[in-house]
Amino acid sequence: MSKLDSSISPLDSRYAAKIKPIAKFFSESYLNKTRYEIELMWLIYITKKLPSHFGKLSQGNEKKLLKLVNDFTKLDAKRAKTIEKKTNHDVKAIEYLIREKLNKHPSLKNFKKYIHFGLTSEDINSTSYAQIINNAKDEYLEKILELKKILKSKSSAWKASPFLSRTHGQAASPSTFGKEINVFLSRLDNEIKTLKSVQVKGKWGGATGNFHTLVLIDEKKNWINFIKGFFKFIKTPLNTLTTQIEPHDCIAELSHSIVRINNVLIDMNRDIWMYISNDLFKLKVIKGEVGSSTMPHKVNPIDFENSEGNLELSNALFTFFGDKLSKSRLQRDLSDSTVLRNIGVPFGHSYLAIQSLIKGFSKLEVNKEQSLKELNNNWQILGEAIQTVMKLEGYDDAYEIIKDLTRGELLTENSYKSLINSLEISIKSKSKLLKLTPATYIGLSKSI
Repeated sequence: MSKLDSSISPLDSRYAAKIKPIAKFFSESYLNKTRYEIELMWLIYITKKLPSHFGKLSQGNEKKLLKLVNDFTKLDAKRAKTIEKKTNHDVKAIEYLIREKLNKHPSLKNFKKYIHFGLTSEDINSTSYAQIINNAKDEYLEKILELKKILKSKSSAWKASPFLSRTHGQAASPSTFGKEINVFLSRLDNEIKTLKSVQVKGKWGGATGNFHTLVLIDEKKNWINFIKGFFKFIKTPLNTLTTQIEPHDCIAELSHSIVRINNVLIDMNRDIWMYISNDLFKLKVIKGEVGSSTMPHKVNPIDFENSEGNLELSNALFTFFGDKLSKSRLQRDLSDSTVLRNIGVPFGHSYLAIQSLIKGFSKLEVNKEQSLKELNNNWQILGEAIQTVMKLEGYDDAYEIIKDLTRGELLTENSYKSLINSLEISIKSKSKLLKLTPATYIGLSKSI
């Protein structure tokens, strides 16, 4: 049966190729591979650091174990699932898989009993998910930085391209496309800094987070420092104060951070869609593409629509994760486990949305002719400039005067100039206003 026949999500079929760089982190095989590596690294660590308790690990045997760490194959992934059918426990299946591998090396057989020593399955699971999510976050950040680079380029290219702004949907003081893109860039910068600072943590405290089994080895040893050393060894952040589970506050923080990034991108998608709808942006025609099954002329903003929809799907799930995962009954319940298995889905939708945005921007062009036409059809927007200059000339009621003359009215270039010439203001002020056009009334847009 092919993926087209069996996939319940389009992320696994229609969009699979587009999200491959991030999807690889969330397969069950990758989760088992990560569990497997952490189990073996723990075995190496305790035998090296505590030889009096676990037996001395020779350099030769250490090399054999390190080779096993990097030797998790597709056959191993299948074998783990076969063992799990019997154990009905995924982490225990990995332990038994490692036992089988050690049996193939006579010099390693004596270390079998120390696999998963002093641990509960959640030590392995939480630490595995910490590594997986942190790796996925880095991949996601690479993609968002790729988008940011494109936005920066567009902002620079369009910094002097004026258009008629809309506030409340009505004609308002002009801006430039470059400045508006830069607004989104600035917002993204802030959220990217926040996301970079989030590090998902693992835990290693045993059945209820109190390091019971380790204390049995040696009551006087500083086990917290010992575990910190191990987490430094596996390059993973550690939370030492937990129940049976790591409380997932970091995952909630990461979820909320990506939701805010998604919201910035949704906001941008909607603005771009409106600009396209108002013919201020044009979409390049791609040969062979179809815009409508019945209307041959159409070139649709499908990439921006696809992006918006996927961002909203991502938000729905990340919002749920942020709310759900930070709550647990007493020292643990299992509802977080089944939820956490789906953490890759919102990552996938967000990653896909960014891909669509990148593709959409590659087709986007400013329609300068339409932008200037729209500006020239709305000279009344210069009413703001007129009343400002009049106030500087000493008029207390400048706003009211210009409101009566322009509110709800359309001014042309000629009627605008007639209005300026009729005002009792200085020649200098008249000259300043007469030089002004809707296309040049853009303030500091070029520089900001």
